[in-house]
Amino acid sequence: MKSDVEIAREAAKQPIAQIAAKLGLRPDEILPYGHDKAKIPHQSVAALAGRPEGRLILVTAINPTPAGEGKTTTTVGLGDALNRIGKRATICIREASLGPNFGMKGGAAGGGLAQIVPMDDMNLHFTGDFHAITSAHNLLSAMIDNHIHWGNALDIDTRRITWRRVIDMNDRALRDMVIGLGGAGNGFARQSGFDITVASEVMAILCLSRDLTDLEQRLGRIVIGYSRAGDPVTARDLGADGAMTVLLKEALQPNLVQTLEHNPALVHGGPFANIAHGCNSAIATQTALRLSDYVVTEAGFGADLGAEKFLDIKCRIAGLTPSAVVLVATVRALKMNGGVARADLGAENVEALTRGCVNLGRHIENLRLYGLPVVVAVNHFSGDSEAEVAAVTDYCAGFGVKAVVARHWAEGGAGAEELAQEVVAMVEGAEGDFQMLYPDEMPLIDKVETICTRIYRAAGVEMSPAIRAQLEGWQRDGYGHLPVCIAKTQYSFSTDPDLRGAPEGHVIPVREVRLSAGAGFVVVICGQIMTMPGLPRRPAAETIRLNDLGQIEGLF
Repeated sequence: MKSDVEIAREAAKQPIAQIAAKLGLRPDEILPYGHDKAKIPHQSVAALAGRPEGRLILVTAINPTPAGEGKTTTTVGLGDALNRIGKRATICIREASLGPNFGMKGGAAGGGLAQIVPMDDMNLHFTGDFHAITSAHNLLSAMIDNHIHWGNALDIDTRRITWRRVIDMNDRALRDMVIGLGGAGNGFARQSGFDITVASEVMAILCLSRDLTDLEQRLGRIVIGYSRAGDPVTARDLGADGAMTVLLKEALQPNLVQTLEHNPALVHGGPFANIAHGCNSAIATQTALRLSDYVVTEAGFGADLGAEKFLDIKCRIAGLTPSAVVLVATVRALKMNGGVARADLGAENVEALTRGCVNLGRHIENLRLYGLPVVVAVNHFSGDSEAEVAAVTDYCAGFGVKAVVARHWAEGGAGAEELAQEVVAMVEGAEGDFQMLYPDEMPLIDKVETICTRIYRAAGVEMSPAIRAQLEGWQRDGYGHLPVCIAKTQYSFSTDPDLRGAPEGHVIPVREVRLSAGAGFVVVICGQIMTMPGLPRRPAAETIRLNDLGQIEGLF
């Protein structure tokens, strides 16, 4: 079979106006960016208010392994399959970050015959949303230091500034630094650092805002640090919220593209799930729901991170109610969870597969805490044996869950029709009883402990007295109703990335907590996770180039 990039480049894309027409949007109701992508303008989004909404299907996965799970590919394949069986379906996924693309993760547009195009644009600058977010975030950073330079009327304590800078690239050298060196003309020297753009609170705000008014209000609530009297200082206090909104005006509009089968896809926003809340924008999801019978969306990384944050943060803030969950697994990844080395994954090993299925089982148990119907999608690889597929199917049956083999990578939407039929049967045959893991009124510390003990199955949480005092202080200051966003490794239920399967009884060490008052959650950083990743020993950037035809090589 041809490579992903070969398939994408040979795709006969339809003009974006034709894709918009499938959503009932006229040419004057979209803002084209070339021939194959467009934004849905604010006025078009606003005109949809009050329309009935379709059904929301969440695609999540077991914990990621080097063997691959194919969550985005399954999301695309399921969306195409739903359209094939007569349901008007739209796909909603996140935009790709440049950092991982030039590091080791690669592209984020699906694979095989289940892709979203244009792949090149989506994995690079796309419509400029990430650049706008980076600019808005760093404008606020500049205004903080400028305010201090010109007299510091807000009496900001330079030792307690919590707002850092961001860049959409993996650059470990920027994690911690001293800024303002070089004399009085360069401001006051202080310690600071950079995060990656996808970890920015501005990214989270854009992805959770309802409209431009809500966006500006959320930006204004950003807490950048504290005065010497201990009072919080906000972006609104600095007068930065209006200008930041101007920079984000176009970026808030959802991006419309298409699948290889010419079905609509909204690709918008991109917070990481291991260091942020990991979902595409709420405005894109709600727009799609008002234009479709079904919306298929994904949550980042494994269900313990991505699905938990989607259900406890995005659904809570945006008022969404999902109808069902598709849990993606592969025979290869389950064998790796069972102790098989990557080089040996091609050989049949039912025993190791069965051992590794405990990871799948843990995610099934966790998703049931939310009262949602679950189906397992076995993303098929050509080397999967019948005995291995049967073992996964039997294992899932023990939980009362159906496992459906999906071949969308090789066959496109046709290979996921059985999965689509099962999803439709689940959501149209019975109503779910969606509930969140914890109530708003639960104290912040208890929310952290609830996620760690019920989802990660930890024995407890390790917090220093200073961190507990910080959370208790935010509780007193009126932020106790906020949900919490755990930042930790995506590879394990623990904070040890090498501890696969379904560990329990471990301790979750909390290293740092950050208040994202504008986004509306508290970030809890655990273990060794970094909000500014680094590049691997051999980054993908070393092999990315233009060939003699002017085409990009090495990015996908």
